[in-house]
Amino acid sequence: MIGYTTIGTNDLNKALAFYDTFLAELGGKRMMETPNGQLYAFSQGPLFGVTKPYNGQNQNCGNGNMIALRCPTAEKVIELHAKALSMGATDEGAPGDRGGGFYAAYFRDLDSNKLCLFTMGG
Repeated sequence: MIGYTTIGTNDLNKALAFYDTFLAELGGKRMMETPNGQLYAFSQGPLFGVTKPYNGQNQNCGNGNMIALRCPTAEKVIELHAKALSMGATDEGAPGDRGGGFYAAYFRDLDSNKLCLFTMGG
């Protein structure tokens, strides 16, 4: 149902350096360059875009907006959360069981976009 998601950035080169490294851990690869950014593809699921806002204004984060990235295992959630933090992201929730087989961790990227890393039943 979802074809792609995008997050905004005020510093495209810095954001792409972060996501090139980070998304590679989930099998993400650059797929298509856009006039203001980059789309990443995965073997399954929607595309993930990083872009400067098309209206030319500064990027900002909406309260309550978040993108969740599925991981194959809880160990991968832990590993990628630590990797994001080591690359300059900020912690928004340490890895842990959130109930019902949902294991997740949260962080904000270099532009304060909120992301979740999660696995189900693992």
